[in-house]
Parts: sequence; C-alpha cells; structure tokens
Amino acid sequence: MKKLCVISALIITLVSCENKENADTTMDYNNMIVRIAELEIVEEQLKNYLTELNIEARASMERESGVISIFPMSDKETPSKITIVEIYADKSAYEAHLETPHFKKYKTTTAEMVKSLKLIDMGAVDLESMPLIFEKLK
Repeated sequence: MKKLCVISALIITLVSCENKENADTTMDYNNMIVRIAELEIVEEQLKNYLTELNIEARASMERESGVISIFPMSDKETPSKITIVEIYADKSAYEAHLETPHFKKYKTTTAEMVKSLKLIDMGAVDLESMPLIFEKLK
C-alpha cells in the first residue's frame, strides 16, 4: 500500500511540475533519474529538519534546470517519516545537484537529525506514457 501511495505521489509530482517552454519535446524520458528517499527523523529535531528540507527543495527547484522535482512528503500518522520523490533530467543533473552549495549545506546541517535513510531507484513501468503526463502541463 505504501508503494502505491509513493507511485501516486510520483504521478502527482510529474503532473504538478513547473511548465517550462517545450518541456515535452526536449525531455529525454529514457535518461531521467527517479529516486524515492525514505527518511526517519529524530522527533525532537523534526521542526529544524523540515525547515532545512524546505530550503533545500525550493533552492533545487528554483536554481537547477536539471531538477524536475524534489517533492517532500510526511507520513500523516508518523510525521517524522519523510518520503521525497526526486526526479532529475539525467545522471549529470543528479551529479550536479549533489555538488551544489545548498545541497551540501542541507546534508551537513541535517546529518545528526536523520535516524535512517533509504534511497530507492525507480524506473517507469510505461515509458511511452511519460510524455502524456507532461503534455497535461500545457
């Protein structure tokens, strides 16, 4: 059930991505990096963690053209469980993201706040439908 929620969130994220000129014709869906990050945060640090996460996610979306989505969510029943849907245009966009000052600051600042981190690489089940999601942005 949790995976179904994450996949639904991924679709919502793709549909809600910022509309960029010619995004549907220039996007190379075959090379996109899609990752789910599952984190558990020290409960006493949750407010501080969320502040840093929001700063980093917004900076990534605003400053990095290769970042298609950084979509953080918290579990309604256990808010200290965070899931982030990350979508990058390609491997080089992902690698560039890891080297940005805002990401490095986020990792350094939140290191002691994170109890656990699991990164799950995802792949599209129906790659041919991906352009249809982005077409809806028009």
